[in-house]
Amino acid sequence: MGKRLAGAEKEVLVEIVRFTQKNGLKGAEGGWKDFLARNDKKFGASVSDPKKRSKDVLLAFLLTFSKDFQKYFGKLIRRLNERSAFEQFLKEFPDKISPQLKLVQLTAEHPEYRKNYNFPSYKEGWKVLREGKITNFMKSTMLAIDCEMVLCHDGTEALVRVCVVNSNLEVKLDELVNPLKAVADYRTSITGLSKKDLKGVTCSLVDVQKSLKKLLSKGKILIGHSLSKDLHALKFDYSRVIDTAYIFKYANLPTTASASLNSLCKSVLGYAVREEGEPHNCLKDAEAAMNLVLAKLKHGFNDPIEIARDSVPESDMMKLLAHKIPVYLPCQELLKLFSGNPSIDEKIDSRVRGDYYSTCISFGDRDEVEKAFDELDGQEAKDSSGRLQKNVLLKRDNGDVASFYVRKMAYGAQLNKSELSNKRPPPTEHVEPTKEDNDGDKQKKRKTGKKHEKKKAKISVAE
Repeated sequence: MGKRLAGAEKEVLVEIVRFTQKNGLKGAEGGWKDFLARNDKKFGASVSDPKKRSKDVLLAFLLTFSKDFQKYFGKLIRRLNERSAFEQFLKEFPDKISPQLKLVQLTAEHPEYRKNYNFPSYKEGWKVLREGKITNFMKSTMLAIDCEMVLCHDGTEALVRVCVVNSNLEVKLDELVNPLKAVADYRTSITGLSKKDLKGVTCSLVDVQKSLKKLLSKGKILIGHSLSKDLHALKFDYSRVIDTAYIFKYANLPTTASASLNSLCKSVLGYAVREEGEPHNCLKDAEAAMNLVLAKLKHGFNDPIEIARDSVPESDMMKLLAHKIPVYLPCQELLKLFSGNPSIDEKIDSRVRGDYYSTCISFGDRDEVEKAFDELDGQEAKDSSGRLQKNVLLKRDNGDVASFYVRKMAYGAQLNKSELSNKRPPPTEHVEPTKEDNDGDKQKKRKTGKKHEKKKAKISVAE
């Protein structure tokens, strides 16, 4: 494995070191900065950008990892070399690249791609599939996939159904999957599945991974909507993908936002995948993703499109959603933030995500909702779907301060450029704050000058 690392180009080693940084990986001498502090007497960790370090230093750091990790780094080297060859092929032979592969490139160029497709495939149970030879770059066979997941008692999600169709909408794979661990919530209203549906199911995640490996042989293109979520559930690292959430431009959503599959189908295909309140149909969703790509290939859709937003039930309009609430904070304590006489849904298992949970605050009418939201102290922004939310702080009786978000259920207008430049980037709902996010305020204050601090928006603390 050391030979493969030694034979890699410096640019490739830079990307692997950055990967270790993003994922907090450590070798025998700690993480990247630990290694520099220990081995560089002159600069220490002050010059930590891997690109500014020599190949020998990068290699020495990567060789501090175990043989298993070095084996994984070898897979990354192959992946990065294949990606580099693909990009070079694009430059030299643009006329030989199929329209389908151009959509693969369009997906990879999306601003959210690097964050969402940075898979922890070094972990146990993950499979890394190669893109293959340069001759595969001219191939354009496509498959579309969709998965359904349940919430398990350990706070993770597990695959329970997977469907794959080809460009003729022929079913290539349709399997129920045994999660092989205790399920906390089957999410029947979403998945359409219950405990009895999985009784006697023997197909496992490993079986599905083997089937996918066969289906995707010789560089086939995999299509899906917000496909990174499906690949996470499948524990399957594959980069020749078209994400239908990334290949269209939206006229009424923020740049980094993506539309729901149902909304996108309404706007592009002219029909809804499901009616309001209807559970997901894994097979229909896979077909819809394929139809979106076929429509993009046929009609272009190069101009921004208006997204048909999903309607919000009247009962939900009289609620505010509180989310990313630390699990140690009792939900009844949230009520001290709001004016009026609201009630609160008790925290339930289906809304718990690791160290955080969400709940709804209900009001008597929509005027009370508006008043309560307006009176909240906090930085206002918009979520990925364009709904207004505030980052609020709650000071508890014991002196601790808890941070979470309160969001409106209704959709708002898109922020204009001046609004975006004056606000922090809107937080995304599917990424939980890390320990560094929660504990790093003091470090940031030390690093930032007073002039910069004055420019920062202030967040009031609710007593």
